[in-house]
Parts: sequence; structure tokens; C-alpha cells
Amino acid sequence: MSDNILVSIVIPCRNEAAHIATVLKNVNEQDYPTSSIEVLVADGQSDDNTREIVQNFNDTVRKVILLDNPERIVPYALNKAIALAKGQYIIRLDAHTVYASNYVSKIMETFASTGADIVGGPMHAIGKTNLQNAVAYATSTSFGVGDSKFHNINAAGYTDSVYLGAWNRNIFVDVGLFDTAMVRNQDDEFHYRARSLGKTIYLNPEIKSLYYPRNSLKALFIQYFQYGLYKPLVLKKVKSGIRIRHLIPSMFVLYLLFLPWLNYFFGFIFFLPMTMYIISLLFFCNMNPGKLIEKLLSFPVYLTIHLGYGTGFLAGISKIKL
Repeated sequence: MSDNILVSIVIPCRNEAAHIATVLKNVNEQDYPTSSIEVLVADGQSDDNTREIVQNFNDTVRKVILLDNPERIVPYALNKAIALAKGQYIIRLDAHTVYASNYVSKIMETFASTGADIVGGPMHAIGKTNLQNAVAYATSTSFGVGDSKFHNINAAGYTDSVYLGAWNRNIFVDVGLFDTAMVRNQDDEFHYRARSLGKTIYLNPEIKSLYYPRNSLKALFIQYFQYGLYKPLVLKKVKSGIRIRHLIPSMFVLYLLFLPWLNYFFGFIFFLPMTMYIISLLFFCNMNPGKLIEKLLSFPVYLTIHLGYGTGFLAGISKIKL
């Protein structure tokens, strides 16, 4: 694939003053020809100095197109940027992620070698604090996130979704744009919809980035609650995207809610699933290769992920019109 193919990089953001300059610097350091990259930052009415940082970056390093996103949520930002993008290939970047200098070139090589409609790399989570390290570990394990392939930093091949993603713009003609009802999970919904229409998605671990997860249990709970909240709407729209990993956390929450009554009417036999859960929890916490404090923090992290996603999923089901 020729290096002079124009690539459009789109960055949805809101109040990312602490991170946006780093992401733009990552773009400027790509080994893909600078003249073949355009950058569109869709800002959701930031009330910090995100916009000023982007505008100053324009003045000093390279031209960046700053777009207004008054709706403030990601799918609107993506759709506005895609509509204005001139590149044949469109790459989404996130402000909380650091990208390898060959990130763009590896994406373009993967498009060329696979012929896939969508390509991307794994989510490689890392931390600067003990809690972030515990979250990074938990979200890389099957006990934390099930069999989701893009959480495995060594996984490769055709898959059902990738982290962030890059798209051949022709896909938007057949599949449409991002669903603006999806405050969260808009990428999952789009990728499931694309696959249901015969499009292919390829995961390449050579497309490298580093993601910094939430640094408080409250923020982590809110994040996974929102993931769960919008997942039923995704699965209602694209039933072929349903996986057992999407259902287990909500089943676990229901089990916990009804456990006192089950125990009262049927006895201690219904504590068996709880016993198995605790054994699994302790096993995976102990398998954390980090420091003792990170092993200990894995315990509340796993609980936060499972309960957040499970309660969100149940709340999402209650909002769906059957």
C-alpha cells in the first residue's frame, strides 16, 4: 500500500487538557509521511483549555482541524469528523491512550495484507498507580472480561471488534455511520453491525498502543455501568453480536439479589455458586504478577467491574422497548 495514501485521524474529546497535547505529539511523531495525514479533533464543548491547546498546536507543529461537537458525545463527534474527512482510511484515536510511532503505518500495512474493512490492535492497559495496575491486570483476564479477544495483547486474526479501530471509508456507504443513541458502546455496535453485513475485522497485535484505565473504583464502576447500560440496546439491534460474556454479570447480580430468598426456601445449596465465585476471585487475584498491594486491589476491582456492568445491563434491559 502506497505511503502517499491520505489518512484521516479523528479524535473525539471533551475536557482533555491533560492528555490532548500528548496524543497530537504522538501523531506528529508517526513514521507515516506527515503530508499524508490529516487530523480532525472533534471537541465536545470543553470548559477547560483543551481547545486552546489544540489551536496552539496548530500554530506551532502542524495543521489540525478543530470541529465543534455541541452534542458532546462520541458518536456525534465521529460522524461529524467522518463527514469532513478526506482520507480513504479513517483512524480513531482516544485521548487517554499513547500510540507507537508506527501505529499508522502498521494499520495501513494490515489493510493491505488482509483486505479487511476494519483493522485495529488490542487494548494494552497499563498503570501509573497500584489501582490502575490492578485494573489493567483484571481487564486482561478471562475472569474480568470473558473471551473478548482484543483484551489479549497477543491475539491476532479475524474478530468481532478491535480497540478504537480504523476503517476503509467505503464501509460507511454500506453500513452507515455510528448510532448516535449509543453514549457508550458505539464502536461495538458499529463493528457488530458491520460483521452482520459481511464486513471483516482484523486484529493485529503489531498495532501497538498503551491505554491508562480509570484511577478510582467510583470512576471504574461508572464506566462499566455505562458499558452495561447500553449493551442491551446494541444486542437488540444486532442479535448476532450476543455472547455469553455479555449476560453473565447481570445473571450474577440477579443471583446476589435473590440469594437470601433462595437460601431461606431451598437451603445452603444456593451458596455453591457464590463459593465458586469467591474461589475464582481469590485465584485470579493471586495470579496477578504485580506487587502484593496490586493483588489485594484486584479483589475490589473485579467486584467493581462485575457489579458495575451487571447492574448497568439490567438497567439497560428495563429501558428497551420490546
